[in-house]
Amino acid sequence: MKIKEIDIYAIRLPLVDPFIISYHTYDDMPSIIVKLTTEDGLVGYGEAVADEHVTGETWESTYAILQHTLAPLLIGENPMEFERLHEKMDKAVYHAPAAKAAMDIACYDVVGKKLGVPVYQLLGGRYHEKFPITHVLSIGTPESMAEEAEKRMKEGYSSFKMKVGTEIQADVKRIQAVRAKVGDDIAIRVDVNQGWKNSANTITAMRQLEDAGLDWLEQPVVADDFNGMVEVKAKTSTPLMMDEGLRGFRDMRELIEKNAAHKVNIKLMKCGGIYPAMKLAHMAEMAGIECQIGSMVESSIGSAAGFHVAFSKKAFTSVELTGPLKFSKDVGNLHYDVPFIKLNERPGLGIDVDETVLLELTEFSTKVTK
Repeated sequence: MKIKEIDIYAIRLPLVDPFIISYHTYDDMPSIIVKLTTEDGLVGYGEAVADEHVTGETWESTYAILQHTLAPLLIGENPMEFERLHEKMDKAVYHAPAAKAAMDIACYDVVGKKLGVPVYQLLGGRYHEKFPITHVLSIGTPESMAEEAEKRMKEGYSSFKMKVGTEIQADVKRIQAVRAKVGDDIAIRVDVNQGWKNSANTITAMRQLEDAGLDWLEQPVVADDFNGMVEVKAKTSTPLMMDEGLRGFRDMRELIEKNAAHKVNIKLMKCGGIYPAMKLAHMAEMAGIECQIGSMVESSIGSAAGFHVAFSKKAFTSVELTGPLKFSKDVGNLHYDVPFIKLNERPGLGIDVDETVLLELTEFSTKVTK
C-alpha cells in the first residue's frame, strides 16, 4: 500500500458560542483537514488545529508546511510504517507537531480501513468501554458560568472544566460560584491556561480555594516554568496537571525528573499525532503519572483520533474532546451519547466525512501528487 495523493483543506469550523480562554477568544476554529488517498483507492482523513500560543504554529504556517514539505515527502510511502514516517517528517521539519499530527492521523485512518479494524485495535485494543464527557465552561462572569453549569448538570453532565486565568480574585469568585451552584458531588477541574503566570500567584489563589474540592488544577503557570509547577505541587493539596508545558518527549522527561505534576494532558496537536501520543503515555505510565487526552477544539476527525488513543490505554483516566459538541457545523459525524462517549467498531477512525460540508467550510485547498 502506497500513498498516491494528498488533498489539503484550510477550513473554519463555526462555533455555537465564542470559546473564551485566558489568552484568546475564538469566534470560529481554524483547522486544516488532510485527505490521503492510496494507490488502491482507500481514503484516510487527518486534522491539524494549530495554536500559536502553544506550539508556535499558525493556521497559515501549518498549511504551508503540509503543502510544500510534509505531503510531498510522504507521497509514495507506505502509511503503515509509522515509526519510519515520523522519523522522516522529523528530519525534514523541526517540531511543527500539528502539521505532523494531520499526516499521522490520516495514516492511521487509512491503515485501519485497509485492515478492517478500528484504530484502537492498532494501538493494543480497546481497554475502556466508555468515558464520561466533561463540559467545558468558557470564561464569563461568576453568575453566567454558574448558571451554565447548573443547566448542563440537568442535562446529565457530572463534571466540568472551568476556563479561568484572567485576574486571580475574579477567578476565585468564578470557581466558588460554580461550586456553590452545582453542589459537592459534581467534579470541577480548573484550567488556568498559564493565566496566573507564576507560583506565587497560584499559591495565593489556591489557599482561598482549599475547600472547593477541585479534582485538579491545570497549567496555572507559564508553560516552561517547571520549577514553578514543582513549588505549586509542594505547597498546595490539589492535584496538579501539566498541559501547555508538555509537548514532546523532552518535556515529559523533565516533568518526570522534577516530579512536577500529578497528571498530564496529552494532545495530539502538541506532540505530533497518535504514534507519539502513545509513546508519551507509556512514559507517563512507567512514572506513575495519570494521563488525559485533551484537544485544541478539533472536529470529529481530530477528536475521534484522540478518543482511539484514550480508549486503548489504562493510563488515560479522563478525556476532554468536546470540539464536535461546540460546532454548529462539523465535517464528520462522531457520535456522543451525552454525557458519555463510546466508540463503534467500524474500521479506521470510525466516522464519515461529509465532503459537501468540507468544501462549504473550505477557504482554500490544494492537491499534492507525485
